[in-house]
Amino acid sequence: MNEILQKIHAIEREQKKRSESDRLARYNTGRKKHKKQLAFHRCKKRNRWVFGGNRSGKTECGAAEAVWLARGNHPYRKNKKNVFGWVVSLTSQVQRDVAQQKILYYLRPDWIEDIVMSSGRKDAPYAGVIDQIRVKNVFGGISVIGFKSCDQGRERFQGSSLDFVWFDEEPPQDVYEECAMRVLDKKGDIFGTMTPLKGLTFVYEEIYLNRHNDPQIWYEFMEWADNPFLPKSEIKLLTATMDETTLQSRRYGKFCTREGLVYPEFDENVHVIDPFPIPKEWQDTLSIDPGLKNPLSCHWYCTDFDGNVYVVAEHYAAGRDVDFHTRAIGEICDKLGWKRDTRGRISALIDPAAGQRTLASSKSVAELFYERGILADMRVDKDVFAGIARIKSYLSRTNGLPDLYIFSSCPNMIREFKGYFWGNDESPVKRDDHAMDELRYYLMTRPAPAVPAAQKSRIALDKERRIRVLRRKHDGG
Repeated sequence: MNEILQKIHAIEREQKKRSESDRLARYNTGRKKHKKQLAFHRCKKRNRWVFGGNRSGKTECGAAEAVWLARGNHPYRKNKKNVFGWVVSLTSQVQRDVAQQKILYYLRPDWIEDIVMSSGRKDAPYAGVIDQIRVKNVFGGISVIGFKSCDQGRERFQGSSLDFVWFDEEPPQDVYEECAMRVLDKKGDIFGTMTPLKGLTFVYEEIYLNRHNDPQIWYEFMEWADNPFLPKSEIKLLTATMDETTLQSRRYGKFCTREGLVYPEFDENVHVIDPFPIPKEWQDTLSIDPGLKNPLSCHWYCTDFDGNVYVVAEHYAAGRDVDFHTRAIGEICDKLGWKRDTRGRISALIDPAAGQRTLASSKSVAELFYERGILADMRVDKDVFAGIARIKSYLSRTNGLPDLYIFSSCPNMIREFKGYFWGNDESPVKRDDHAMDELRYYLMTRPAPAVPAAQKSRIALDKERRIRVLRRKHDGG
C-alpha cells in the first residue's frame, strides 16, 4: 500500500513539475489576455504580420506560434508531424538574445529531442548560438526549428522546403523573397513580428499597403496599451522620453516619415466596412480621375439619410483605353443596379483636365466618355487644401458631423489613404493619389456639413437672462 502511495506522489510531483514548466499551456489562458495576440493566432491567412512597438508583446506571439506549429498542437490551425521551419533574426547575436531565448522559454525540456549548436554547448544553449532544435511532435514525428540570421546573406536561405518562416524584425527584401520561395511548394506560412524603424521599406509597400492585393496578407498593429502585462506607470514613463515621430514607431508600431501622413485620422478598423446591400435611394454619383498610362480611378458614392458617405465600388486600372474603362464601369453599374437616366446614361464627376484636347486626339477624354454613355461633369472644385479639410471633417469621429465609410472591396482607395504623405513643400506627394483626387472632387460637391451649435452652460444662460432683465429695466426707465 505504501509503495502504491509513493508511486502516486511521484506521479503527482512529476505532473506538477511539468505543469510549472509548461509555459505554452499557460500562454494567454489567465484572467489577463492579450486580445491582439489571440487575433494573430486565430487568423488563417498564410502571410501574417504584427507591427508592434517595443514591449507590445509581438515577439511573444511569434515564438508561441513557432513552437505550436513545431509541436503539432496549434489550437487554431490544421496540425501535422515532421514540421520544418525557420526563425530568422537580423544577426546571430540578436538571435541568441531575443528569438532563441523566447523559443526555449516556451519549449518544455522533455519536448526537445536534440539541439545542434553553431557555437557553444548544447547543455547550456541559452549562452550559445543554436543552429537547430529537434522537437518531439505530438503525432510521433520529429519537427525541426532552424535558426537563420540575415547577415549570413541570401545564399544561405536557398534550397530548403519549409512549413513556416518567422521573421523576428524586418528582414532585407532579398532574404524575404528567398524565404517566400521556400514555403511555396508546401503552402507554408510566413509570419513576422517587427517594429518599423526603417521608414517606408518594401514591407510597407508589399504588406501594409498590399500593393498587389494579395488575399493571403494580414496584419495587425500592437501598442503598449494592448499589452495587459505592461504597467500603466511604465507606459507613462516611456512616453515622456520620446518625441511624436519616435512614439509612432516605438509605441504604436506605425510606419513613419518625418513629413507625416496627410490623413492620420484614417483608421482601417473604423472607416473600412464589409459590403452590404445599398438602398436605391442612397445612390448618388460616380467620380473619376482619368488616366491612360497612369491608373484611371473611379468610385461609386452613396449617401444615407444622415449625410454619411459610403464608397461602395471601385474600378482602378492603368494602361487601358476609354472603351475598356467604359465597359468596366458599365458592368459594375449593372451589377449594382446603379441608376441611369432615361437614355441609359451614367452620371459622373471628372477632373476638369479631361476636357483638354491634345495633338494626338481631336476629342477630349470627357467627350469620349460622353459618346459612350458616361455624362462626365467637369464642374468640380480642385482646391487641394479645401478638399483635404473636407475629407478630414468626414474622417473625424468626434466632431458630430457625417462620416465616411469605404467598402473593403475598394482596396486601391484604402491603400492610397495609408500611403498619402505630405511632401517637403507643404503639399501632398504626387504619387498614387488618383483615388484621393476623385474623392476630393466628390466631397467638395457635397454641402458643407452643418456644425452643431455648441451647448451653452447654465452660467452662460443665466448671464443672458440677467442681461435681458437689465435691458428691460433700462428701456422702461
